Amino acid sequence: MATCFLLRSFWAARPSLPPPGRLRPEPTGALRRSYASGPAGFHADLLRGDSFVGGRWLPAPATFPVYDPASGAKLGTVADCGVPEARAAVRAAYDAFNSWKGVSVKERSSLLRKWYDLMIQNKDDLAKIITAESGKPLKEAQGEILYSALFLEWFSEEARRIYGDIIYTSAKDKRGLVLKQPVGVAAIITPWNFPSAMITRKVGAALAAGCTVVVKPAEDTPYSALALAQLANQAGIPPGVYNVIPCSRNKAKEVGEVLCTDPLVSKISFTGSTATGKILLHHAANSVKRVSMELGGLAPFIVFDSANVDQAVAGAMASKFRNAGQTCVCSNRFLVQRGIHDSFVTKFAEAMKKSLRVGNGFEEGTTQGPLINEKAVEKVEKQVNDAVAKGATVVTGGKRHQSGGNFFEPTLLSNVTRDMLCITEETFGPLAPVIKFDKEEEAVAIANAAEVGLAGYFYSQDPAQIWRVAEQLEVGMVGVNEGLISSVECPFGGVKQSGLGREGSKYGIDEYLEVKYVCYGGL
Repeated sequence: MATCFLLRSFWAARPSLPPPGRLRPEPTGALRRSYASGPAGFHADLLRGDSFVGGRWLPAPATFPVYDPASGAKLGTVADCGVPEARAAVRAAYDAFNSWKGVSVKERSSLLRKWYDLMIQNKDDLAKIITAESGKPLKEAQGEILYSALFLEWFSEEARRIYGDIIYTSAKDKRGLVLKQPVGVAAIITPWNFPSAMITRKVGAALAAGCTVVVKPAEDTPYSALALAQLANQAGIPPGVYNVIPCSRNKAKEVGEVLCTDPLVSKISFTGSTATGKILLHHAANSVKRVSMELGGLAPFIVFDSANVDQAVAGAMASKFRNAGQTCVCSNRFLVQRGIHDSFVTKFAEAMKKSLRVGNGFEEGTTQGPLINEKAVEKVEKQVNDAVAKGATVVTGGKRHQSGGNFFEPTLLSNVTRDMLCITEETFGPLAPVIKFDKEEEAVAIANAAEVGLAGYFYSQDPAQIWRVAEQLEVGMVGVNEGLISSVECPFGGVKQSGLGREGSKYGIDEYLEVKYVCYGGL
């Protein structure tokens, strides 16, 4: 059976947290035994290591380790599901769909609401799991849990608002009826940076529509998905409606292929890189499955001369450094007009030095946790070195943090040009490169010179300019004088190679519904 021994002791042994970047020794046998019961007040049953299929916790023939990115210590081992387990999960979801689609919308709404209530009741423990496996500062993890739960609440309400239409045709004895019906089994493939919210945003909509799901969480952060399974089970979600099959990086490709090609799967919803999304699209195309893709971004953050500089700096801090820059909508390219460029850079650097503190996510005051792994650190380091070699100036930061391990200093670069990697590649780290521009048209052209278009931000106090730029930016979401744009009530998604479809909002449930036209004649 898969275990999660270090996670079970996290809350009982908080004083023994190691300094960032240092490996924690493996727990002793005595400590392992204490994990089983869990510390007082903590619901140890949320810490699951087996797969969850058909309403049962099932071990796999093999397991894989999950590590704390802050210390490098092993948190535990999780079931390493492969092709047989993936197919079994799909079959369980398909069998459950035949009954779940007939459950009344009122009952589906009620069950989702119970799941939401349980998330709120367990919000502190769920947040600690996120911090332990992703390194995210605890305060941010707490915010993610509330955000996650709100998707269940939102779609519990939207379940009762699935409407059709009656169409009066040109023939007097006919009527056109438009019905909306669930697509079927949905395969849900989620990333590590929001291990809870990316699940509920998809699964809440799917279950509200009457679909069943098979969730493949990221190999770095499977515990959050399994904790949600435990709460879904407690809420009374029927067996087979919500299934979770964790797997290692070695098996991710074959499991993903199964989910995209199995004829019993009708829908694929994926959040991750554009490169992986293209592979999944290729597999899904063979059976013409419905797909939703929320892929990579390269978000521009434009500051015009008319902007309130202090407001722009505050927005830049919020947009860039949330989760140490490891969000798909965080600003990647800062474009600042010449008239206020120097003032913005100075104030931005001051704000970074004053407000950002690198450390273990469980430490009080930490705002910047570790990057998810060594590969992520190497990518940021490579982009910084490339920029400096091509003439960029390091204003602050610029190197690995003194704590070592997966920590990197929040970094601000000036004198950046368009040929640098930090401008052409998504960073996914705490790096803010600033380009100076002269005219509005120049900024818009630079912003749109990308194959992706997820989010974009700009700051201006000129009403006419606000309308022009908001309409011209080739992105799916625009923040105007605002650095944080995500909300359960609003549609989330991109254009170009940033994806297909929308999540959240009233539009999110449509991704899991088929439109059926019924011609009713003989009237």
